Amino acid sequence: MDQWEFGRTVRHWRDRVQPTSVGVSVGARRRATGLRREELAGLAAISVDYLTRLEQSRATSPSAQVVGALARALRVSDAERDLLFRLAGHATPGLGLVSSRITPSVQRLLDRLANTPVAVFDATWTLVVANSPYDALMGPTTSWRNLIGLGTRAVHTLEERAESEAQLVADLRLTAARYPTDQRLKQLIRELAAQSPRFAELWESSAAKPHQDVGRIPREQTQKRLISA
Repeated sequence: MDQWEFGRTVRHWRDRVQPTSVGVSVGARRRATGLRREELAGLAAISVDYLTRLEQSRATSPSAQVVGALARALRVSDAERDLLFRLAGHATPGLGLVSSRITPSVQRLLDRLANTPVAVFDATWTLVVANSPYDALMGPTTSWRNLIGLGTRAVHTLEERAESEAQLVADLRLTAARYPTDQRLKQLIRELAAQSPRFAELWESSAAKPHQDVGRIPREQTQKRLISA
């Protein structure tokens, strides 16, 4: 990882983002031309302290999830996103990998729905981003929390929950078939199988069918799920 260049790049790109373009209100006495550090940290869902250490090259090896979150918050192009991944020491997302990229068109939709509970998941049903109204309605959102977490605030019958779990696993099976070389996806499947007997049982069964295409938005080489609660 090129620590100095990564931090310098994030600082430079933060300065060029117009706050109003990412939904940040500005006051009459604002001096910053771009995003303040705390504003970028909030958009990327990381702590201000961690962002400070990244920008000052005092933090090393940010995860791919953190790099992706910063790229989305900074509204960078595909080429710039790839550069940020390389500077952080990660392989750039390729055609054989499940993408967590939020395209500009989807981001504009999210910006327009700022007051509506909305979350975006990638093709592995891993959370990409959830807005504040969604978290307020559903509780803090984590990936696969119905099977390995505390569940959501949504009320379902036992039959509805069982069907939903089976469909989630069927979706993941379909994604695994589409991206057989994605190591992160393989690791997710191993972790879910180790932590959840229910997942392991469903994974061995092929009875359930994936969700229908309602609520899915095809983007590039993967599927994004835009969920409005």
